[in-house]
Amino acid sequence: MSWLLNRAMLAIVLTLVGAGIGAIVGDLVGVRQLGPAIGAAVAVGIWVLVDGVRALHLMDWLRGDLEREAPRDRGFWGEASYRIERALRQRDRAFVQEQERFAQFMSAIEASPNGVLLLDAADQILWLNAVAATHFGLDPVRDRLQRVTNLVRSPTFVAYLQAGVFDDPVVFSTPGGDSTLSVIVSRYGEGMRLVLTQDITERERTEAMRRDFVANVSHEIRTPLTVLAGFVETIATLPLTDVERERVLALMTQQTSRMTTLVEDLLTLAKLEGSPRPTCDRWTPVARLFAQVESEARGLSAGRHTFRFNVQGSDELAGNESEWTSAVANLVSNAVRYTPSGGTITVGWTHRADGNAEIEVKDTGPGIAREHIGRLTERFYRVDGSRSRDTGGTGLGLSIVKHVVQRHGGELDIQSEMGRGSTFRIVVPAARVRPLASALPAAEEPSTVR
Repeated sequence: MSWLLNRAMLAIVLTLVGAGIGAIVGDLVGVRQLGPAIGAAVAVGIWVLVDGVRALHLMDWLRGDLEREAPRDRGFWGEASYRIERALRQRDRAFVQEQERFAQFMSAIEASPNGVLLLDAADQILWLNAVAATHFGLDPVRDRLQRVTNLVRSPTFVAYLQAGVFDDPVVFSTPGGDSTLSVIVSRYGEGMRLVLTQDITERERTEAMRRDFVANVSHEIRTPLTVLAGFVETIATLPLTDVERERVLALMTQQTSRMTTLVEDLLTLAKLEGSPRPTCDRWTPVARLFAQVESEARGLSAGRHTFRFNVQGSDELAGNESEWTSAVANLVSNAVRYTPSGGTITVGWTHRADGNAEIEVKDTGPGIAREHIGRLTERFYRVDGSRSRDTGGTGLGLSIVKHVVQRHGGELDIQSEMGRGSTFRIVVPAARVRPLASALPAAEEPSTVR
């Protein structure tokens, strides 16, 4: 209220001064009685005029461009102009900050891996991010203010939205059927709804693979157990000759060995998936690795195949020696199993022009059809299941190879043509290859992977 007191004091002072000057002038002009009143009125009138002009300056600024600087008059109107301008500038700054926060919030929603869609009370689309647009096949601009059930025709989604019970998410396939969405709806505001979408295609695929894996493991173990149980019952209940007994025991030993190999391969996969990536500070001579693989391969072949092991240069390989040995041995053993007698198996180590190295296992077997190549590294996937079991395969070898190669930063390339054999290549990154340092003893570590 200080401004009101100041203006009142100013009015009183001007009135007194005007009255005094009016009295003096009235004496001079012979109107002594009217002089003070006229003087006071003139002084107050001048003050009102000046005050009105200052108020007019402020009103002109308020009606015009507020980006301009406010009038810098003195007194009450100057103070009022300054305070109004400061309040407006604070409001503008707060508005800009609010816009920045809103923009950051919207950017965060846009960057979310999940889809976000806002619906009004009539199920019309108010806003959606790019992920939601991709999930539902919508256009973020064109489809705004359109009824979502007119654009998303999935019966499952439409029924879920219209039922109005959103305790649990709903799962359905996209129109193309190439992905699966999980959608949950939450209410907010006046009948508005927030729709959150998540692509669970990979999760569903992983879950399906897990179910298949459990089913395959159960089947693979049940088969030899059934055979063993039958043989045990035969031995216990039937009188067998020595020849028959030896044959039954040989078959039991074969099935036991098969089940043992399967369990070992499963444990190997579990170890590969649960252990950290091998470092580059342990080096193994390639020649030593190939010598071990060759010895095992010749024993498995029993003279039925021709082997060619070619190692260019004297190099060392970084990483886990047992894992590298396992990967190459699995490729070579597969070649031995599936290449007919008299065939040729070539195993080579070469340097590539890009600085990487390459382990190649090539056979002259029957080859693999193109439609099977992409799935060869899946667990228990077999091109010919009965033939794989006859040759002693578990269906896990190439899966082990894939995991070993990926853990060492390499790549596995498979090329095959029916009737012309197959070629498996492991591309070893340059960081894991170096010339043999004969002065440095090669790191020895126990072979735990088979």
